[in-house]
This record gives sequence, structure tokens and C-alpha cells, in this order.
Amino acid sequence: MSGVIQKTPLVELKQVGRGSGVKLFAKCEFLGVTGSGEDRVVLHVLNAAEQRGLIQQGWTVVEAAEGVLGVSIAMVSSLKGYRAVIVLPDKTSHEWVAAIKAFGARVVLCPTAVDPEDPRSTTSIARRIAQETTNAFLINHTENADFVEAYAQVLGPEIWEQSGGELDVVVGGLESGALLVGVGKYLKNKKSSVRVVGVEPVGSVYSDWFHSGKVVKTFPYKLDGLGAACVSPLVDRNLIDEVVRVDDREGFLMAREIARSESLFVGGASGAIVAGALRYARMVNDPSLKVMVVVLPDHGAFALSTVFSDEWMRENGFLEDRGLGTVADLMAQRVSNEVIAAHPTDRIRDVIGRMKVHGISQLPVVEDGRPIGIISEVDLLRYLAVGEYGLDSPVGPLVEYDYATVSPRTSIESLQQCLANSRAVLVVEDGKVIAIITKIDLIDYLARRMG
Repeated sequence: MSGVIQKTPLVELKQVGRGSGVKLFAKCEFLGVTGSGEDRVVLHVLNAAEQRGLIQQGWTVVEAAEGVLGVSIAMVSSLKGYRAVIVLPDKTSHEWVAAIKAFGARVVLCPTAVDPEDPRSTTSIARRIAQETTNAFLINHTENADFVEAYAQVLGPEIWEQSGGELDVVVGGLESGALLVGVGKYLKNKKSSVRVVGVEPVGSVYSDWFHSGKVVKTFPYKLDGLGAACVSPLVDRNLIDEVVRVDDREGFLMAREIARSESLFVGGASGAIVAGALRYARMVNDPSLKVMVVVLPDHGAFALSTVFSDEWMRENGFLEDRGLGTVADLMAQRVSNEVIAAHPTDRIRDVIGRMKVHGISQLPVVEDGRPIGIISEVDLLRYLAVGEYGLDSPVGPLVEYDYATVSPRTSIESLQQCLANSRAVLVVEDGKVIAIITKIDLIDYLARRMG
């Protein structure tokens, strides 16, 4: 089996990395057997399960996964003689589904836009299938620490060896967190100054949680293999130095650019990771960071009907015809995007005064420009009415988390989904709040477009 699943190369991205101030190298995990970056890791995890007696010949492997992980589980299970059931979100491309089935796995599709606790979610369905199937092993990659150990033993040493130890930053996708934590654990032990940066889509949970410790509302996105609706227990904030958000369009367009300028045929997740790495380089602008390694997990062959289809890209507003526009278009239409905010130590009376002066009913609570919550007149009224807080109490303990965050590049369609489930939306760029958008802002924008 070791002859089938082997190391992947490290190559320099000379074109897309130009002007970033760093040498950008790609760890080409997408060149594994399945076109997925998870082959060796899944092999390690299933070997560990066998050694513990958790799975035996003839059993069924069950997992809730997206295409990148799902195809690796299907392939390794086939090699080992296991049956496999892969539960996928229905946004998964036809190519990923076909590849998973080609390895003999059964595929179950579930709705994407549901909460993890919903009985229709991929995690709920996978658990139910495992419980109802005789002799089944649920991998549970979002909580299985063997994945962290696999990345620490497999991917970390490869990156160190292939870079000759000459690297300053490693950037990877953030989903379960196992990749970043495992690789970070190994590399930081070798060189403590190495920075570990995670990339996730706009709509995912980690950036707000990483920067403020708060879990805010998430919303659906198209990128496959990145992000999460809830924080995985595998994520160790001590081993991750920054989380960068990239929206769907950025990731997809970067994947197409990498194919054209670097002759590397990668998928949308890989494109998003490169886009996030370049954003991080611009954001920190640190001349001491000279070499950056990006881990690219997915092959472009599995995105022919999506990322590399002009028709699909145009239908979803990712090419020149951008549908209803973006958050940046909405912001450009407004008279002012000044952020009226509060600090957690501000007194309640001062926050009330600020709302009255500016004629607003809610405002973000920020610290060093980063969002930590939102406060509205309804919240203030409720707390004052019960007498729990006085006018001179700090506003910090009153903040609520009924908000979502987007970037200026987020589509209006995605913003609409956000506002349907959130009180307000904060526009965040490089971790800082640059605007707040409410339902009336969106209504006004759409009304003006209609003339």
C-alpha cells in the first residue's frame, strides 16, 4: 500500500506570488492518488483504528465529509477491504460524487444549509447510519485526534524536509483544524518562529471565534473542503497564529489563475488558500517573513462542472456578470460607512447617548477594531428594566452575538441569506470592522437598483 500512497512535491508559485514580498511554495497535496490531500492521513487514521481494535475486516467505514476527504476515505477503505458510506453536503460537485462512487463507496447527499444539530445534517445522518449499521466504524474526523497525529507525523516532516527548514509561514485550510494543529505542532517544535495561518470561507465560524472567542452565526458558502458551522474540539488556538477569510469568488478566481499562470490544476479550496496566504502577506507586511508554504488539498479535475465552468461561475455571480453585486457595491452607494461603535468598557449611558445622537438602534462593540459583539436598544431596555445593570455599568457584559460577518467581496445574494437569520451584519476586512449593514440598508440598495 505504501507504493500507492506516496509523498507529494513542493513547488514554487512564481507568478501568483509576485509582488507579495515572500517566496510562495505550494505543497501539492492534490497530486496524491485520488486528487485529494487526505490519502496518507486517512491511511494513518485507519491503521490506528485497526491497532486499537476499533475496526476489523469486512466492517463499514462511515463518515460525514466533503469531497476532498470523502474520496480519500473511499479509496483507502477499498484498498483495505472495507465498505464505505460517505455522507456529503449537496453542494458537492458531480465529479467528487462520481469519484467516491468509483471506489465502491455509497454516497448519501444531505442539505447544505442546515445547522449541525439538525437531523438532516451530514453529521447527524452519518451518526445515524453508523448506529444502524452492524459492524460500522464512524471516523468522526472533526473530533478524532488521530487526524492531528497523522498530520504531525506525515505532512509536517515532509514540509520541513522539502523546504530544508527554510520556511517562515505555513498556510492551510481550516475545517476540522487537524491539519493546522498537527503541522503546526511539528513545525513549531522544529522552529518556534514558524507562523501557522488558517484560511476559511466567509460564512464560516472560525475567524470570529479566533479573534474574539465568540461563536457567531454562520451562513452557506460554495467552497468545498473549507470552513465549518461549529468549532471543532481539535482546534488549538495556541498553535494557530492567524485566521484569514476568503470569499467564494476570490477562491474560485484564484484557482483559475493558478491553472493559467502556474500550470497547476487545483480546485476552489486550493485557490482560496493561496488567496488567503497572499492576503496575510499583505496584511502583516513583515520583511522577516521570506518563505511561505501553502498546502493545496484539491485537484481541479473535481471542479470541472463548477469552478472551471464559465456557465456555472456566471450563474453564481462569480464572473463579470455579478448578479446583484457585492457588499462593496452596497457600501459605495451609501452616503457614509462610518462605523459608530462602542468599546466594552464604555458606560451604558454613553452608548445610549451615541445611539440617540446618530439615530441608530444598534451598534457593534469592538476592541482594537475587532468585533466582540453587538448591542441594540432592545438589549439595553431589557437589562435596564430588570435592574441588573445601571447607567454607569460597562456595556461589555451586555453584548449579544446575533450577528454575522462578511467581507466587501461577499455577494449580495449571500448577504441576503445572512440578514435573514441575523440581526445585523458586520463588514470585516483584515480582522477590523469597516461597516455595519442592516436589513434596511439592503432594502434601500435593492430599491435603488430597481430604479
